[in-house]
Amino acid sequence: MTRMAPQFEAEDLPVAVVGAGFSGTLLTINLIRQGVRVVLIERSQAQLAKGLAFGTKGPEHLLNVRAANMSAFPDDQANFLRWIGQAGEEQANRFVPRLTYGLYLRELLIKALSDAGPKAQIVHAEALSARFGDRTVTVVLDDGSEIVARSLVLALGNFPPTPHPALAALPPELCFSDPWNPAAVADAAALDHVLLIGTGLTAADMILSLDKAGFKGRITALSRRGLKPHAHAETGPAVEHVPAPDARGSALVRQIRDRAKAIGWRAAVDEQRPHTQNLWRRHDLAGQRRLLRHVRPYWDVHRHRLAPDVARRLAELEAECRLEFVAGKLVGSDVTEGGAAVDYRPRGEEEFRRIEVCRVINCTGPEGDLLRSGFPLVKDLVAQGRVRPDAHRLGLDVEHLGRVRDAGGKPQDTLFAVGPVTKGEAWEIVAVPDIRRQVWNLARYLADAHWVGGEGL
Repeated sequence: MTRMAPQFEAEDLPVAVVGAGFSGTLLTINLIRQGVRVVLIERSQAQLAKGLAFGTKGPEHLLNVRAANMSAFPDDQANFLRWIGQAGEEQANRFVPRLTYGLYLRELLIKALSDAGPKAQIVHAEALSARFGDRTVTVVLDDGSEIVARSLVLALGNFPPTPHPALAALPPELCFSDPWNPAAVADAAALDHVLLIGTGLTAADMILSLDKAGFKGRITALSRRGLKPHAHAETGPAVEHVPAPDARGSALVRQIRDRAKAIGWRAAVDEQRPHTQNLWRRHDLAGQRRLLRHVRPYWDVHRHRLAPDVARRLAELEAECRLEFVAGKLVGSDVTEGGAAVDYRPRGEEEFRRIEVCRVINCTGPEGDLLRSGFPLVKDLVAQGRVRPDAHRLGLDVEHLGRVRDAGGKPQDTLFAVGPVTKGEAWEIVAVPDIRRQVWNLARYLADAHWVGGEGL
């Protein structure tokens, strides 16, 4: 059967948005604000208006961006501050719990749906496939129903992490590929030693979760370089607008380093934020590969920072010798009587070392290669030649507006993507300030798509 709101006439079809995490939710809200009919499709009711990032139930998981910069709307920078009850500079500099931000998003969505009436609806189902016609897309759902739309937007969030091949010998009860599985921190008080694979923001979240769950043992966090995220300053940056730098590659890195010596590394990084996406686009594929290989790990720990309270707690655990960050490469693993033995080669050394732990948790972050995705809709679109990976396997291949390129490289007028799956085009597209601008722009485009197409622009 065909599932459509009764008011959706053939000449006034909705936009179908698949995925109701941050990107899909905010796109839906912006489409409603623009007067566009929309159907939001989400398979998990628990993830509605939250997604992975803001679906955590742990109050210890704080936002990594100050409240002052967490408005859902680029044209109303104080929206979130008003929602939490602004109380001057101190409130603006708060790093609030992520679950609080999830409530904020859900409230925005509920209000938008109320305002839209029959022009918008939520469908709790999984999108299995899509058929493309002449200016229409038919989305097939797992309950056998169909939604006919004028455009399809993929707001898929992050793909689940891929199990590390060096840990293949370990059973699921010893090695958790998904760090957000509640069982990963279950019975934490009874554990003596936990190994985290990865030392970034996800590892920081797991350290806090273990700590809150009563874990009293030791945590070893292992990554290729052993880098850990730096902390935000206590108060927000006062950064003036600067022109985009002309340098590229290693010269660009040197320029930012020199700037950091003059004004501090936080300010030097923050003043590049308005230019980061365009700096990425200005590099050719070879230049982008060099940035990913040599610069990305160091950029990430300076750019994607910890809330000061989180950084302090991690420092306390290090001082108590309960937390250690280690640089090395995973080599292999075995099951032992007490848990797991993991072999790694320390950075700069030839000999392997073995570490014996009770549990291993993969904190390396999401998978980017869509060809490894288990989502039925993604598999269907790949099989049809409707999507392809970007050149760096960071996500979908899209052009600047968000139109998805097909297997032949042609942008499609009825298939779009937003959020982290567009990282190959924008690089910096995982934080709220970047995504809110992206979905705002796409909503405005889709609101006028019939006019733009008609004018041939």
